[in-house]
Amino acid sequence: MSTEATRQFKPNLVLVNRRKAAGWESRKRAARELHRLGLQHGIRGTPTVEAIEKAMYRHETGRVAVTDPIYRQLYCLAYRAKPHDLFGELAGDASERPHFTLRSHKFVPTYVGVEGVKGLCHALDFTTAETQWHACRSTPVDHPEGECTLYVWPSGAVVFHLVEEVQMSTIAALAAWRKVSYGDNIKWAADYLCRFISEVDQDSMYVLGAHWLTEPAWPAELLDAALRIMATPAVLLHRDRPMDDEHLAHAELIEQSLLSEQYDHTGIESFGVRGISCGYASWSGVVYHPVAPERALTEAELVACELAVQSVWALTDAITRQIEQGRDPEIPPEYGWRYLRGVRSRLTTSRPRETGQHQTMRRAILRTSDLMPALEQAIETLREMDRG
Repeated sequence: MSTEATRQFKPNLVLVNRRKAAGWESRKRAARELHRLGLQHGIRGTPTVEAIEKAMYRHETGRVAVTDPIYRQLYCLAYRAKPHDLFGELAGDASERPHFTLRSHKFVPTYVGVEGVKGLCHALDFTTAETQWHACRSTPVDHPEGECTLYVWPSGAVVFHLVEEVQMSTIAALAAWRKVSYGDNIKWAADYLCRFISEVDQDSMYVLGAHWLTEPAWPAELLDAALRIMATPAVLLHRDRPMDDEHLAHAELIEQSLLSEQYDHTGIESFGVRGISCGYASWSGVVYHPVAPERALTEAELVACELAVQSVWALTDAITRQIEQGRDPEIPPEYGWRYLRGVRSRLTTSRPRETGQHQTMRRAILRTSDLMPALEQAIETLREMDRG
């Protein structure tokens, strides 16, 4: 895991919204404009475009406050605003609230094809990934905000696994950070792959988040409700409303209401064990808190499960897209229906030494991922093609 000290991330949504209001959807475009303004106004020490882009990511996602005078001046020039308008606190009294600490595991899967995986393996130094459910290889990759590993499967699936240490005062802040950062994670992953592969379908990429809660901030009677909200954080946010400080404040009010009502939802499945752990899975993500770490599931077990599920999702989604386009899927014979039948068996069949907790986790994640219908359809389609 990352050795970086745990920090509280509070996205500066004002900076995000000002950038987008200026018509700069990408930070790279905004960085070029800030660089140009710096040179135009004769600001000594104006950073490079690359340095500005990286700093903007850290400023907007709340990794660091905007304290550097050069950046404060550049932002004020670019957004035609005063420092107080851009760098003031987004929510009051955050320092006085109890904080929760977690490790955020983000999985960013996509399908690059058999040849794409071969190209990656030729360009990068992969080694066999141990203790994974399906044979795959992995390599560490540099990421500005955490420890990142790239996994590849010979069938053509790839998954980035990004681990970040997070500390926050509200689940609403986590939901906001999630919404702001997920798009950046996808863009970063697509750009990384494009260095080695000519065609990367960014539209098919997504982020699945799994939160390993190490230090809760709620009394025992509210812990389960808090984790259920954390498993479905979008419930706190308005889909079509911009992420500004007013939106965040409203989300915090919704959070308090849902906590008091012991929030639950039919799409959430529990895989915790009373007195040992609290765990919930949903379509949106997974959250787990080891109450008794020496008897609970391990972090590695949860990660291995998600890597297996997300890699198969990437493969079956590629097949489904081809089917829905009226085409016969182009899948090498060695990764046809017999291969997928073996994958299905590994996902659904209990292992002789599998614990009850592990079995419950696997089933909850599989059911909430809705993977099985797509996998069954892929097997049947490839089997029909094999029959001619």
